[in-house]
Amino acid sequence: MTDRKTDETVALASDHRGVALRRALAEELRDRGLTVVDLGADGEDSVDYPDFADALATALDNGRAGWGVLVCGTGIGISIAANRHPHVRAALCRDANDARMARLHNDANVIVFGATSTEEDQARQCLSVFLDTAFEGGRHQRRVAKMSPLKENSV
Repeated sequence: MTDRKTDETVALASDHRGVALRRALAEELRDRGLTVVDLGADGEDSVDYPDFADALATALDNGRAGWGVLVCGTGIGISIAANRHPHVRAALCRDANDARMARLHNDANVIVFGATSTEEDQARQCLSVFLDTAFEGGRHQRRVAKMSPLKENSV
């Protein structure tokens, strides 16, 4: 991610169970001066989380955003759905250390939360650590390249 505008834009999406937490995290991002692309869901009527993971992956792929935040009930299903996309490295984070390591060693570009297992304050802290931590590179670059699309897998 080299485009400053893209680096300062975060796409968020959730299923119906993650609406409240997603909205709180969008507020946190705006407070940090970041641009938010909110992809829904719009309410608490049941929806399918893969559709929202796909929408977020598309926003990353087409350059609408450089980062992503996903939320579903547990965070597990939406993580699996997002990671089907080769340009997405989504990490389910439950504490600040998970968030730090997701960036530091895995160069994750999407942080994922479980709305039923993560308190709002904890999610805000994780998000802050995630955004403030740079990828360490080095020995981790080779590993990340093995998880990236084949055209980028040159290491």
